[in-house]
Amino acid sequence: MEAFGQFIPLILIFAIMYLLLIRPQQKKMKEHKAMVAALRRGDQVITQGGLIGKVSKVKDDSEIEVELAEGIKVRVVRHTVAQVISKTEPAEG
Repeated sequence: MEAFGQFIPLILIFAIMYLLLIRPQQKKMKEHKAMVAALRRGDQVITQGGLIGKVSKVKDDSEIEVELAEGIKVRVVRHTVAQVISKTEPAEG
């Protein structure tokens, strides 16, 4: 029983680390993954490199095409999108 008593502080430290560090990070990653999956044409985005542009084409699961200025389009890996500034409404039909 004494040996178990010595491990209680270690278990408490791990539990606190999980609640304060690991769990919020997992939640943030899950939200980012959902945001990236919901990208569609017309959304205005900021990439991790700091580029601001509008999604002009969703190529596949891993790549989108972003228009930085009129006529200037770049291919961007989806997971490098840091933030969606403005969303477009889904087309009704």
